Amino acid sequence: METRVKCAKYEDNHNEEKGLGSVVADHYNNIMNKGVKDRAKSRIFHMRNFNNWIKSYLINYCLEQIRERQVDDYPISVLDLGCGKGGDLLKWQKGNIKHLICADIAAVSMEACKERYEINKKRARSPLFSAEFIVADCTKIRIKNQFENSNRMVDLVSCQFAFHYCFESFSQAETMLRNISENLKKGGYFIATVPNAYEIMLRLKNSEDGLSFGNEVYQIKFPEERPAPPPLFGDRYNFYLEGVVDCPEFLIHPPTLEALAAKWGLKQVWIRDFQTLFEDAVKDREYQNLLSVMKALENYPTNEQETETEGEYSHAEDHLAQNERADRIRTLSKSEWDAIRIYQACLFKKVT
Repeated sequence: METRVKCAKYEDNHNEEKGLGSVVADHYNNIMNKGVKDRAKSRIFHMRNFNNWIKSYLINYCLEQIRERQVDDYPISVLDLGCGKGGDLLKWQKGNIKHLICADIAAVSMEACKERYEINKKRARSPLFSAEFIVADCTKIRIKNQFENSNRMVDLVSCQFAFHYCFESFSQAETMLRNISENLKKGGYFIATVPNAYEIMLRLKNSEDGLSFGNEVYQIKFPEERPAPPPLFGDRYNFYLEGVVDCPEFLIHPPTLEALAAKWGLKQVWIRDFQTLFEDAVKDREYQNLLSVMKALENYPTNEQETETEGEYSHAEDHLAQNERADRIRTLSKSEWDAIRIYQACLFKKVT
């Protein structure tokens, strides 16, 4: 079956409202695809690989949970919300799913995602999962009507580093959660990676100006006119990540998310920060090996480390000093670890 990209018709949607969706779409549409060599030159090359490694762990975890309750060769279907340029396509391939629905607000990104899928399909040694591609703002329209089969239900919904955009307003969060819930089978899972609002607020409180904080790889800045107390929806800040992100985002108030998700039949299973996920995953030899394969950590010392801030690898130096038999360590710079600790993953299960 020929794959195609379907674009949603916004004019028929009564929920559509003005917002920052077009700003976000333009930002991601304008990010150029870079080759492996160019990406390797990035200051946060290993950090991005680390985040990718975390996603691999989360996706595999969910797929294992689903398969434990099913017969062998159960055909898993997945909805990937905010799929971007298809960075997780290989993860779905390795997870041996049967069907994937990709949805994203950025049309240019979706074309790149489709192209990457077609390349993977030609290279695959065995039949690749079927796929469909939908360009839509999933915070504003009901995407079930855009499916090739509107009656299709999925086993897993994944939203990686994109869910926070729906907290621009109450109606957008509601629409997003509806899109998750009504397309998810009972007993299915929703997994998302999101900024940790509590960690962000703690760092903001300890900042010099009370409005911004960061380091040489990331910056978070809140507007001077931020309301007090801040709103549960629309609590906007600008997030900058070296060479990757420079656009507005919104804080997710955890108790509000849990309550709103419950309204849509989604029970929170857990929320875990990336540090905890890392510590859990590396107990498994498979994921230890995957760290090396994905180059999710860098070897210290090497000739590659060039940073603007003094002491970026002092933690690695201290470790080596305390372990005389070791001549190197796999780690990240302090700035990268600092950025990673902003994030967390949340897992929900469809119960009604």
